[in-house]
Amino acid sequence: MRNALPALLAFVCLIGTLSPSALAQIPPGAATSNVRVVGYSEVDGRPPFKLSVQERSGRWYLYAGHLWHRGWTVLDVTDPAKPGVANFIPGPSNTWTIQMEIGGDKMITALEKIGQGWGEDSSQPNDEGVLIWSLADPVHPKRLGQYKTGGTGTHRNFYSGGRYMHLAAGMPGYSGNIYVIVDIANPAKPVEAGRWWVPGQHTAGGEKPQRDVSVHGPPYVEGSLVYISYGAAGLVILDISDVARPKLVGQLPFTPPFLGFIGVHSALPLPSRKIAVVNSEAIREDCKEPLNHASLVDIADPAKPTLLSVFPLPLPPAGSPYKNFCEKGGRFGPHNLNQHYHNKFVERSDKLVYLSYFNAGLRIVDISDARAPREVGYFIPPDPTKRYGTLPTKMVAQAEDVLVDARGYIYVTEKNQGLWILRYTGGTP
Repeated sequence: MRNALPALLAFVCLIGTLSPSALAQIPPGAATSNVRVVGYSEVDGRPPFKLSVQERSGRWYLYAGHLWHRGWTVLDVTDPAKPGVANFIPGPSNTWTIQMEIGGDKMITALEKIGQGWGEDSSQPNDEGVLIWSLADPVHPKRLGQYKTGGTGTHRNFYSGGRYMHLAAGMPGYSGNIYVIVDIANPAKPVEAGRWWVPGQHTAGGEKPQRDVSVHGPPYVEGSLVYISYGAAGLVILDISDVARPKLVGQLPFTPPFLGFIGVHSALPLPSRKIAVVNSEAIREDCKEPLNHASLVDIADPAKPTLLSVFPLPLPPAGSPYKNFCEKGGRFGPHNLNQHYHNKFVERSDKLVYLSYFNAGLRIVDISDARAPREVGYFIPPDPTKRYGTLPTKMVAQAEDVLVDARGYIYVTEKNQGLWILRYTGGTP
């Protein structure tokens, strides 16, 4: 590793050489319940952000975008106790390169104008859109083409292989991101195939925008339906049997009572149970915003999605110096799900939900009873000691993304640390 780990993380720096009994220990400053630490990587001093994974010829590769650095890292996690950086692919300067998605033999990576206050340089140009890559060589992706929005670029996108990308796109003439379908039958010449927006977003067409209405994504495709996390517009379900003419099927607002800005951040349909996991994203530090949520929604009738239950609020471990997570500092609330269920290399449980929860770390929730979700495990990383970016204001742990591979290894990223590799040790629901 090029950079030494902070003293607080020295335990996990040596984790690959520890005995199985030592692996059961809790790293200094961390807290766990029914979760074991398996490995850790500083990722060459580039804290990873969003994740995807695949197995190729017996080797497991984890792909990571970065929040504070421009580009993408490929890690070899075949031995999760000894993760190693296999390659770093530089990205365009002054551009967010935080998202990626894998489908079949291709990877798509989002390019986006950096949000204000997140390390942008307004005096310099940025790139935008989506890059399309061949993964014929999984360690050295080959660029095939680029789709450009002409606007701010794209945020979290969906691609499960084949012809179409499904994008959360900042298009000219619209307020917020809208849903755009792009044909990449010829990846060197991507072509828009269809688009849909909430009435009010098309400002160039004279519509009056509604506050905080924007696709976060990914627009999650199941058969001919797509489930879209649409910020203050809530959960939106479209029929895309005709990709050129998406049609509204159903919609479930969450605002009010929940916060408006990114009131729906993620949506994961579980067709086998006719339910969907839906959550917001905590935005303001110290809980200075309306209530966040992680919820279960009945989608048996997509035209009438119905709220079933809300996840229990995480509580600090016994003996914590704060009585609730709002007092801890930083953001407290949900962020990302283990969501890549279309990827055969990802664990696809319809009973366990893995959810990153910012300063409350990773939360694992048993949803066997959709009317009574219950927490069954957690992992709270130690607070970081080295600042890589502008946030959070107070240097506390902020779990960002979570991905669980088909072997059961859990990958968790943190805003100012490296990659945590964990294992759930609780029983199977």
